[in-house]
Amino acid sequence: MAAIYSGIHLKLKSPQTPWEDKIKLARFAWISSQCLLPNKEQVLLDWCTYALTGWYNKKVEFSQTVLEELWSCLDAFLHSQKLHVSLKQGKTISLRLNMAQLLLSLLEECAGTPTRLSVGVPTLLKVCQGILSSSTLSSVFTTKYELMVGLSVKVCSLACHQVQQALPSVSHPSEFITDTVSECIQTIDPDCKPEVPLNPELEERPEENSIAAHLFELLLQVLTSYLSVQRQQANPNRVFSLVTNQLIQPLLLLRHMLTSAEYASSLTHLNIRQQHCRDVRGRIDSILQLSLFSAEHQASYKEELLPSKDDSGKRGTKGPLRPASAVLCKLSSCEPPLLYSVKSNTVPLLFKFFLESYRKCKSENEEEQRMLCFKFLEKLVPALDLSLPSVPCSPESWSLALLAMESLLSQALSADIYNVAADRIRHAEVQLNFYKSIAQILFNQAQPSIPAWYRCLKVLLGLNHMVFEPDLDELLSSAWVNADCMESRVQRARQLMLSSLLQTYTKLRQLPHFFSELLSVICQPSLDKLRPPLLCDCVSASLRTSVLDTPPSQGLEICSLVLENIQKYISSDLVKEDGKANGGKRDGEREDASMKLFSLSQLIHVIFFSLKTLENASPAPLVRQGQNLMEEMQKVLNELLKLLSTENKDVNANVIPDQRARKKRKKNVDLEQSHKVSMSPWKQKTQEAALLLRYTWIEIDTLFHIYCSKYTPLDSNCAASTSIENLLNSEINSVRLQLSSPISFVHIKLLILQQMKKVLLDSAFHAEPSTLESLNNAVRFISDRDELLHCSEGDQIWDGHISNVDSSSHRVAHWYIVTSNLPLLIRYMNMEDVNCIANVLVDSVLRGQSNRSKDQLSVSLISSQFITSSILVELPLLFSATVYSLAQRIFGVLTSAHAPQVCPTFEKYQEDQKGELVKQTMVEDITVSSQSGRVFVLLSEGKVKELVNLLQILSSLNVDGLNSEDLSSIFLLLTFMLTSTACFSGAPDSAECHGGFQVKLLKILSCLVECKNFQGVLKIIHGSTLLQVVVSSLLWHSKKGRFSSISSSDWLDVIKAMQDFIVNLVHLIVVRNRSVNLNLEQIASFLTSQETASYIGTPIMSVHLLLATLASSSKAMTSNLGRSKPMDQILTQTLERTTSSLGSAVESVLKTQVVSESGEKSACSLSPAYVVDTVTIMLQCELSSLATRCEDKTNLSHRTFYQGFCQQILKEMNSKARPVDFLVSSLHFLSAFYMAVTKTERKKEEGEEKKVKELDELYAQIIQNVHKLLTAPWLCPLDTCELEPAVQKLLRHLLENSSLCQFSLMLTVIKDGLDTCKLRAGNYKEVLAVVILVKLVSCCQLPEQCSRSLWFLAPQILSAMVFLVRLSSQDASLTLTFTIPTVTAMTTLLRQGEGLISNPHHVVLVLGALQAVPLDHLSALVYQSAFLAIHEALFAIIQCHPQVMLNATPSFLNVFYRLVASIMQEGRQRGVSDTGGESEVYLQCSRLVERMYSHIAAISENSTTLSAFMVAQYVTELQKVTLRPDIKLHLTEGIYLILDLCMEQDIKFLTAGLQTGVREVFNELYSSYIHYHKPQRQGEEKYTV
Repeated sequence: MAAIYSGIHLKLKSPQTPWEDKIKLARFAWISSQCLLPNKEQVLLDWCTYALTGWYNKKVEFSQTVLEELWSCLDAFLHSQKLHVSLKQGKTISLRLNMAQLLLSLLEECAGTPTRLSVGVPTLLKVCQGILSSSTLSSVFTTKYELMVGLSVKVCSLACHQVQQALPSVSHPSEFITDTVSECIQTIDPDCKPEVPLNPELEERPEENSIAAHLFELLLQVLTSYLSVQRQQANPNRVFSLVTNQLIQPLLLLRHMLTSAEYASSLTHLNIRQQHCRDVRGRIDSILQLSLFSAEHQASYKEELLPSKDDSGKRGTKGPLRPASAVLCKLSSCEPPLLYSVKSNTVPLLFKFFLESYRKCKSENEEEQRMLCFKFLEKLVPALDLSLPSVPCSPESWSLALLAMESLLSQALSADIYNVAADRIRHAEVQLNFYKSIAQILFNQAQPSIPAWYRCLKVLLGLNHMVFEPDLDELLSSAWVNADCMESRVQRARQLMLSSLLQTYTKLRQLPHFFSELLSVICQPSLDKLRPPLLCDCVSASLRTSVLDTPPSQGLEICSLVLENIQKYISSDLVKEDGKANGGKRDGEREDASMKLFSLSQLIHVIFFSLKTLENASPAPLVRQGQNLMEEMQKVLNELLKLLSTENKDVNANVIPDQRARKKRKKNVDLEQSHKVSMSPWKQKTQEAALLLRYTWIEIDTLFHIYCSKYTPLDSNCAASTSIENLLNSEINSVRLQLSSPISFVHIKLLILQQMKKVLLDSAFHAEPSTLESLNNAVRFISDRDELLHCSEGDQIWDGHISNVDSSSHRVAHWYIVTSNLPLLIRYMNMEDVNCIANVLVDSVLRGQSNRSKDQLSVSLISSQFITSSILVELPLLFSATVYSLAQRIFGVLTSAHAPQVCPTFEKYQEDQKGELVKQTMVEDITVSSQSGRVFVLLSEGKVKELVNLLQILSSLNVDGLNSEDLSSIFLLLTFMLTSTACFSGAPDSAECHGGFQVKLLKILSCLVECKNFQGVLKIIHGSTLLQVVVSSLLWHSKKGRFSSISSSDWLDVIKAMQDFIVNLVHLIVVRNRSVNLNLEQIASFLTSQETASYIGTPIMSVHLLLATLASSSKAMTSNLGRSKPMDQILTQTLERTTSSLGSAVESVLKTQVVSESGEKSACSLSPAYVVDTVTIMLQCELSSLATRCEDKTNLSHRTFYQGFCQQILKEMNSKARPVDFLVSSLHFLSAFYMAVTKTERKKEEGEEKKVKELDELYAQIIQNVHKLLTAPWLCPLDTCELEPAVQKLLRHLLENSSLCQFSLMLTVIKDGLDTCKLRAGNYKEVLAVVILVKLVSCCQLPEQCSRSLWFLAPQILSAMVFLVRLSSQDASLTLTFTIPTVTAMTTLLRQGEGLISNPHHVVLVLGALQAVPLDHLSALVYQSAFLAIHEALFAIIQCHPQVMLNATPSFLNVFYRLVASIMQEGRQRGVSDTGGESEVYLQCSRLVERMYSHIAAISENSTTLSAFMVAQYVTELQKVTLRPDIKLHLTEGIYLILDLCMEQDIKFLTAGLQTGVREVFNELYSSYIHYHKPQRQGEEKYTV
């Protein structure tokens, strides 16, 4: 042993041994178990590190290859499993200090020139990782804090360098960051850097991704180790000093790179995971917060930021001197300086750390904490170069500075560091003045093109509105009136700020003061020639809400202020005499004044239409104020009209009045070219403003007069008829206007409409002969037929505001006025105008089907909404004209298509479009086509699309509005299209095109058959003939191969559409009760004729059609059985004939289905579900015939077929995954078959025992197969829910006459299935199937003995389900799939067991299970399901087991409290996510909580013991969260009902017993209860008997 030891040791130390042999020997010694060196690992590590440090210090010489081998050897040693086992065994192994210094120097070199390194970067990083992966080895760094700091700096700097180099393009920031990294490294112990020899052999650079992967893993290790070491330091001042001097800058640089979007591509290129970035960022945040803002430094910060007068010149703490200044100094004193982006990100971060460390900690002096945080904020702002006086920043810096400022202010607002009262009383408004200075910065160098600028203003407004009070005019000017940036992001931020501003002044009841400042800004000289629009959609909506929430007197005061400003500033600027010089300048001033006048007119229009109107209950002073305001407005209007009259005298003198009047009343005026008389811009704008004011004044005057009898109207009704004529001549108050703009025409039309309404309301006008003529002229002017003809042209849109009509939206506004007033106008229209409107309706809908604007109005959107509204049905003339327009267009498409032979219908149509002869000819052509298969029209794909678009419009009409004439015309036309048209067979998609076209026609025909006026059609063509025509035409289409290449799904659509038509038609024939026997006889003869039966052997698609016809007609006749005995006799006779043919058709189809499944499919096949439905219909028809016959024959004619079909169904239901529609159809068939068997077998006497045995076997087969189906693994929860109604129906038929022996089989399945062992084994599907069966069986009507058996076992079933719920609640993945369905089943059992479950204990057990149902950490969908399930269970207990509610109230309330607490947590305010689908889920749950409160209050009226407890629970939970307003509204209304039960001593108990914070919440709740709810309740009780 000694020889081995001596030999290895000597060879490693011997200079004669080659280095290559030494390395091989060292590797062998490390891995060999036969080499027994004392403390071998330490010896070999020391040898390796000594050789490396010796080479770098030039004490040892060897080749570069040996150097690389040594590094590789060291890496292998550090990562070997043997080393880690030895360390775990407690061996002491360490590294030398000079090795740590060598690694630091090499890491420093990596960030500079990595290609000149003597070692590969990945190897170096792996060595560092190996050292830090062991706490023993890493002690070489961790035992000396300065080394740990140095390692952190160098690794962070290297990471910054690596991220920077990976950018796609290197620009000047990269050079800056590289320089900064170098500066950071050189500040750390520069003497420890040894001279590193160059490596000329290392020319290739390692792969970036490999380096980055190792580097960021090492980075996370280093930061984690450093954080641990930092926490262990006993001297926080030392930590603070080292971090601020060395570590803060590289950490901030690295954090900026990991969070900035600028470097996102670099991180992606390096394959750095987001989670890794988040982990690193979290370590950096922890390092900075713990080192810079520790609890020990709070006193130092106080001493610096809050100096006491008594302590001036003294230092009372041992912390760092001026820590805030030291931190901020490092942000500005770096050479080269930090990027502004890094600085702007750092400042809010430091403030966040400061708030988390010192604002949220518990302290007796909260006011001092607030002031300390504010002082730090005050010190941070200058770091953004925004101090007063400040150097203006570049636009890029402004954007970053405003984002940082927004973050700072938002944090200050959320941290509640500003107490307005304390600041004013104790601190001489130092915070208010600071925020005012920030506002001054924002105003002096306004940046209205940056969204963050508006957000800063919004946050300042939230802090205190007094910040803006001295400069409110500047705010309104910069952010509203003169803000001209139209970018969407800027507009959104601006609108939110203005909405907050309006809401603030509304709450303060200072809206008149606000508008006073706004009006002063508007009336100032404009900065630009064209100001942006004053009112956008969002601001208008906020303004309306604010005015509505304002007292009416203040609203009237605001309107008075607007009028006062118009008189004082605007009118005076308009009426000033022109000087001899500067005429152009004077026109410019007038144009500016007219623009302001129009803006004020818009403003007063919005305010007036948002005010609460005067009413009879309004106080007299308010009425007088309104009366004076309307009189003042009338004066302003008269002044404006007088001004226009004076200005127009010269123009009017050169235009003949009559000629001008005719010109204005001419209907073919194109508004875009209507400038017949030149008007200066200011005159035109003034006129538009005057018309808008006039319209507003008349509307409000009329409204006040209608609702307030004390108000005296100013616009008399006596002159309404004369006013119409004057308005038609463009005259108002004897002032003739020049209508040269679209908005002027719109206002004139609105004014005429107002006068028309007054004329129609006053019966005195009706006797005057001139009234009718005036109304006719007015309607012609408003409708303007020539303008209507152009409405559907172009793609104009309009926002719906009257004041925003221009040349690009006037057609939409005109069409809106016409359609919205049609009930008033159409009485005075001639048929030409009505037809014109109908054509525009159809044209615009056709044009707008492809692209409709949802946010703004368009002609097509208005037309679409009008066609589907109920108004069109109430206008029979227009409805008929619309149908006629559609029919004309359909005829136009048909006549323009290819006609292979002459069509008599088209010839007669050209002679007389509406004559009866056309209908008779059409019937003849329909009959010819159906009998011979002749096609009169061949349609191309384009023609079919045109027809489908027209049919889409027709289908959207309310068909009950069709009169008999229109109905017969359109029905025959559609039938003609069905029978006499076809698509070109050469087109590739002709079959799909033809099939879709047929489906559309059949659906509309089916709807038309249900019309109340369809009797007129049957006078032209008999119902049986109509059915024969439709079926025959489809058979001809099929026979000629027009459906040959159609898909199975499309073919099924054709069949179902035909069936719906046949069902409706047969039902109509029976219900009409005229010639029923004749029609049904003809139908049966047609369906059972030899000609029809011959189709069974033809291609399968004809067989499908025949099968569908037989099935649907039989189904319709079966559904009408039981009306009367004669009718039943007729229907039964017909059913016998159709059912026999139906059997043959079914057998033929089943043969082809088998062939299709075997792979020999040549044509489309019917779905299995449809075939099963057809057999079910056939069985039901035969059973119905047997039930209505008086004969003793009870055998089913196709019994053998039904039995075989049933066995096949039972076989295929569970053989493999099946479509849900097939399973539902199969369950329906089993239900019908079992019912048929029981009804037919009940009357037989022979072989009774054998028949009973067969029935029991069928019963057992069905039960077993249903249970097996519900346990199928391929059934998802949604499929199971779809199957439940069908299973319920089947079980109802199985159990309604079940014997006790049969029912015992069901109970056995239930008892065996409710086993917790199966659930533990993971077979939750088997248990869930039994749970579903329990729920469904409990809802069935059972025989008396079976019912007793079920409810005798109900307590055991409930107990088992309670255990299942408790067990499944432990697995979150089973919540939706198992737990919730089980709770629902228990709820059903409780409801059905009302009065049958005698022991309340079992109901109380259910409450215990509800406690276990999870409600936390669920998605919105799962949460809603769980919440609803628990709520319904509680409601079932209240409703069906009230004695349990009274005896176990605490348990019940504990479950309910879980619901309340969970909805409070989920319904808290979360910002952007407060809207959307999830928010609606939580709102619905809050409504359920309110409803449950009401039920609890109703039950507990006689017992108020626990009402105070419920209130205490509620306010305790409410104190923890800030609820969304809509959710809080429902919860508050619910808890009010519980407060109604509280006695006076309960209120005293709550006031005294609650904790301080909770007591404040309760006091607020109780005060609102006293103020709002209690008076309302007392008022209701006053009138309650």
